[in-house]
Amino acid sequence: MDLAENPEACVRFDRHAVYLGTPGGRQDCPARLRGRTEALLIQPATAARSAVTENRTARTYRATADRITVTAAYGDDRGSIQRILRSAGLPVAAPETEQTAVAPVPADATSFRGEGFDACTAPSQSAMDAWRDASDYGAIGIYIGGLNRACAQPKLTAAWVRTQYANGWRFFPLYVGRQPSSDGGSCGGGCASITDPVPQGTAAADDAAKQAAALGLGKGSVIYNDLEHYTRGTTVTARVLAYIEAYTERLHQLGYRSGAYGSVSSLITDLVANVKTITPPDVIHFARWNGESTLTDPSIPAKLWADHQRIHQYVGDTTETHGGVKISIDRNRLDVD
Repeated sequence: MDLAENPEACVRFDRHAVYLGTPGGRQDCPARLRGRTEALLIQPATAARSAVTENRTARTYRATADRITVTAAYGDDRGSIQRILRSAGLPVAAPETEQTAVAPVPADATSFRGEGFDACTAPSQSAMDAWRDASDYGAIGIYIGGLNRACAQPKLTAAWVRTQYANGWRFFPLYVGRQPSSDGGSCGGGCASITDPVPQGTAAADDAAKQAAALGLGKGSVIYNDLEHYTRGTTVTARVLAYIEAYTERLHQLGYRSGAYGSVSSLITDLVANVKTITPPDVIHFARWNGESTLTDPSIPAKLWADHQRIHQYVGDTTETHGGVKISIDRNRLDVD
């Protein structure tokens, strides 16, 4: 895919593709992409020194060579990506990337009451400015990492986060880790699934905290683990609950708060039924696409997550235009303090 010829093309890592050039400022990405496979984004750059780093948790290589930067994603076939990088003279026996924490934005960055939207890839600055002036939204869901995050995030940097915060935006950071099953939700069979929940949930929390800190989202921030819809059952429910509990407990150790995104018919039902037997997430982000911008739901008792601890995703897979800028989004109502 030539990004110079197709500037609105969505750079996505859930299908085999090679993207050449700089991603456009207004990528046309479906809001609900999930999953990860082998794909390459090759961009022009000024770096002349060859170097490679890898994030094994996120299944991503980042490489620099003569005048190019390569982002190489992989799913189950890490070897193919390694062979591609070696063929370009890039060493792959490199240590994992160490994300560097930056000065955090103020502690209320993930607190908000009102309307918010989430999009697969962080919008350009001009898009964010247009939506700030012309829409009722005040918070944005940003996908900060995870091995099942499908969209590239060329705009999502610490500077981007700081600028949006200064302009009045608040955030609900989403981490797309392992999923209840490989064929559930929006993955279409392309998601890495939960197989060993406690170590995998712990590893997800470690990586989520690193990615958040690198973006300037400091301790005390809520980081939401995105768990797509699944068919409930004894085995899958046990895996999901052990995973989200391990994720929550590790985030608490690291000084962050835990959030969990899921459908009212799967994850939320399981959390409600087991809230007294596990360490539950601090905030729930529940999906019921009923078009109602409310924070109550028949599946959630009023006494649970009652102290400004809820987000309702009430519309999904929609497209809106504000200030002349069109973005594919999900709509959310927030009450997070």
